[in-house]
Amino acid sequence: MKNNFKIAVCQMNVVDDKELNLDKATKMICEASNNGAEMVVLPEMFNCPYDTNKFLAYAESMDSSISLKSVSNAAADNGVYLVAGSIPELLDGKLYNSSFIFDMKGKVINIHRKMHLFDINVPNEITFKESEVITAGNNITVLETDLAKIGVAICYDMRFPELFRLMTIKGAELVVVPGAFNKTTGPAHWETTIRARAIDNQTYMAVASPSQNIGMAYIAYGHSMVVDPWGNIIAQADEDEEIIYATIDKDYIYKVRKELPLLKNRRTDIYDLIEIIKNK
Repeated sequence: MKNNFKIAVCQMNVVDDKELNLDKATKMICEASNNGAEMVVLPEMFNCPYDTNKFLAYAESMDSSISLKSVSNAAADNGVYLVAGSIPELLDGKLYNSSFIFDMKGKVINIHRKMHLFDINVPNEITFKESEVITAGNNITVLETDLAKIGVAICYDMRFPELFRLMTIKGAELVVVPGAFNKTTGPAHWETTIRARAIDNQTYMAVASPSQNIGMAYIAYGHSMVVDPWGNIIAQADEDEEIIYATIDKDYIYKVRKELPLLKNRRTDIYDLIEIIKNK
């Protein structure tokens, strides 16, 4: 297993046209590979607008998904690991917000189904209720790759620190998060939340947003970023479409954890806290 590798985070301009979105995604995967990336990340709902009125129309099941086939081929053709953002996935009559993770041969090696659904009502700012159409997943997603042990979450999952601690306990060195904060929550919480999760767990965080598209009903904040285990932003986009790159240095993770041994010195972990709450 390598000590370091290059990751590419693709901040796509997602439009209301699946074919155009897939064409853009595959081109960005190719460009990232040509620039030396060994792992590529796409944004949340990369194949469709982030809009509860659009999810069902764009939804696909895993076995017949043209979106997954397209990016699978791109991963295999370019020899990269791919965290394929997310798509609206049909499964057993339910709709999920699902991230498919592919190996360098284009094979699905894990799936994360968004656990925490984005329901928000900020008067005069934004109202959105993902739970009207999406079913919550229930699995903590951590997987071994030839590059690193990675955790995967989706967007609103970031607001629940217990999930990230559990991924760290399970060995995650890098947590990848396709996400789509908006122009209300983004300026307020995006950077702070990403850096906090990195600092608390002494992991790298790689977070991929769609770019801002003012023609959409829901306007993503953009500002995709990669943060190191000390909380430093080592790569960041603005609001426009672009690919950002960063080096994931596993030696640095363990240097930070040795110098500031938060995980080693903790007196309670999440399992202890659960038992404390249950026994009250």
